[in-house]
Amino acid sequence: MSKAKVTPWEVKGVVDYERLIEEFGTNHLTEPLIKKIEKAAKKSHHMLRRKIFFSHRDLEIFLKEHEEGKSVALYTGRGPSGNTHLGHIVPWIFCKYLQDALDIPLYFQITDDEKFLCKDLTLEETNKLAYENALDFIAMGFDPKKTFIFVDTDYAKTMYKIAIKVAKKVTASSAQAVFGFDNSTNIGMYFWPAMQSATCFLPTVHQKKPTRTLIPAAIDQDPYWRIARDVAPKLGYPKTAAIHCTFLPSLLGPEGKMSTSEGSHATIFTTDTPDEVKKKINKYAFSGGKDTLEEHRKHGGNPAIDAAYQWLTFFEEDDKKLKSIRDNYKSGKLLSGELKAILIEKVNAFLKVHQKKRELARKHIDKFILKD
Repeated sequence: MSKAKVTPWEVKGVVDYERLIEEFGTNHLTEPLIKKIEKAAKKSHHMLRRKIFFSHRDLEIFLKEHEEGKSVALYTGRGPSGNTHLGHIVPWIFCKYLQDALDIPLYFQITDDEKFLCKDLTLEETNKLAYENALDFIAMGFDPKKTFIFVDTDYAKTMYKIAIKVAKKVTASSAQAVFGFDNSTNIGMYFWPAMQSATCFLPTVHQKKPTRTLIPAAIDQDPYWRIARDVAPKLGYPKTAAIHCTFLPSLLGPEGKMSTSEGSHATIFTTDTPDEVKKKINKYAFSGGKDTLEEHRKHGGNPAIDAAYQWLTFFEEDDKKLKSIRDNYKSGKLLSGELKAILIEKVNAFLKVHQKKRELARKHIDKFILKD
């Protein structure tokens, strides 16, 4: 297995999350802090119980300010380089939990500008994808009165005024150190992290009072928040807080994460049909089972490397049901094909509902969108 590479644009190899906490300088999401989240939310969440969310920055400050009645908000986003897949959905599920439980605003940035700058796509293509991706976010059931979606190029007048203040405080050498830019990097990418950071401060501008943001996102996006947190006190804004999740594993094995870079054949999109889902999981989901039926019945499977089981830890909310699946698989009672069938049923049940809501979202998208 290869050594992991984790950047905002690429995740390869077997990820050591403990090493990332040390390398990125984040903090463990401890049991006492999880209890504080659950107390504030008045209910638990399976992604907390299973340490899918495992790391944070200043989460305790965010929760304390929420408890004191101070202005706080959620912030997450999407880079529109293609259709939405299930890996993108993971932090959104948790955002929905937090918005419902804490009753706070949520800002959703769609970065069509960044994907134009770093991908072989036209600006027209990334802008169109932005609004298609927005449908998936709306379909998750967010409150239209408290949810603000914006596409960078269509909200640029507002964003630019904040971003240019950020940019003035960030040197080229800092951008190079954090993001790995070099002399071959186009100058748009040097400026773009200022646009990403600007959303950390947009709620303060929008709400017209100091508003600390909390960003639920996969840990590969953390470099952006390092820039934002460094700049915040220089500009008089509250430092953004963050809570980081692990990656939805690749279907192809324990290395990397679910990504379109592996090809659409091994990526499950929110627009896939039931047959496509079934085919992809049956054909490509890495198995932790033994080579023969006799060996599997005797020795059992390995859920730690089995893609279908690992996916169920993200999408099966019932702890007892998940434990039963794990125990039966380890004992050899449950076969690899049967485990895949459980995941297929779970994913297709989710997508059946999601796709209906996604189409309904077309009629309501204007309720969510911010434009200049």
